[in-house]
Amino acid sequence: MMQTQPAVVHYALEPLAVELREVPMPPIRDEDVLLEVGAASVCGSDVHQAWCTHTWPVATPVILGHEFAGTVAARGRAVTTVREGDRVVSETAAVICGTCLMCRTGRYNLCPSRKGFGYGVDGAMARFVRVPARCLHAVPDDLPFDLACLAEPHAVAYQAMCVNAHIRPGDTAVMLGPGPIGLLCARMAALSGAHPLVVAGRTVDAPRLETARALGATHTVNVDTERLEDVVRALDPLGADLVCDATGASRPLDVALSLVKPDGQIVKVGWSPESVPVNLNPLVQKNVRLQGSFSHNYPVWERVVDLIAHRLTQPELIVGLRTGLSGWRDAFDAMHDGSVIKSVLIPSL
Repeated sequence: MMQTQPAVVHYALEPLAVELREVPMPPIRDEDVLLEVGAASVCGSDVHQAWCTHTWPVATPVILGHEFAGTVAARGRAVTTVREGDRVVSETAAVICGTCLMCRTGRYNLCPSRKGFGYGVDGAMARFVRVPARCLHAVPDDLPFDLACLAEPHAVAYQAMCVNAHIRPGDTAVMLGPGPIGLLCARMAALSGAHPLVVAGRTVDAPRLETARALGATHTVNVDTERLEDVVRALDPLGADLVCDATGASRPLDVALSLVKPDGQIVKVGWSPESVPVNLNPLVQKNVRLQGSFSHNYPVWERVVDLIAHRLTQPELIVGLRTGLSGWRDAFDAMHDGSVIKSVLIPSL
């Protein structure tokens, strides 16, 4: 008799075509492990997929979830790097070619053949998930899974702020958008020495702006009632050394180009569902470096696991809701309406 398990399945490219289903247990290949999921956090991209506002290809039906941690339940015959019972987190690059220039130079996050958990292959909003052993990183015993699963958004923020950006102590930095990635980017910028550090949001983001202060922001701005440019110019008449666009929209790029100082840098880490005209002349006139930031790789994960384990990123401030798989809709709704920063699904509940 086939073994099955409950899983949160995105089954069609229609709004809210997501449900809890019984699905077959995933078989593992020689270089895979079967991971018992301890926790899977909800990403904004999961929410976009659920409401069908995403801009990337999705291979429906697919189990959602790419931010996860758990315990190795079984391993393939060729796996020697982990043992059954090991506590681990997983990277998101579930499929890579392994032979292109990007893969051979350790930048497999940019492999043209890359497919990720939760949209390209089955993800971790389930009791068990199949994972290539190369994706795994050990986590200490005293790091609970509901915090360890935040390693992936931490890695996104670290890649954006500590790999793709250059921040020196005393640099003026501005973060546009206080979502999970924007807040974690703010924390990485603070750890890198950015000061002053400004986080901008809207009236609905008031609780998140308070969290931004706790994470190291020296100034928070409600753009519905304050002029962000006035705040930034008061701190540095020339503008910001670094502007990070983590809004998930296109129009804020115009704002970033206005705020950044000559010879400054803009890092865009938020996906934009819509295409809008943007005046790029300031990019030329001010000699600005515009940097995209996507995903992460092995050394980044090793760094962020250590940062989380030592609570240097204050991950406990990010999680606002914990529930079992049956509560997936509440978890998604809370993310969708902004009432929590992060929801976490715990399959054992």
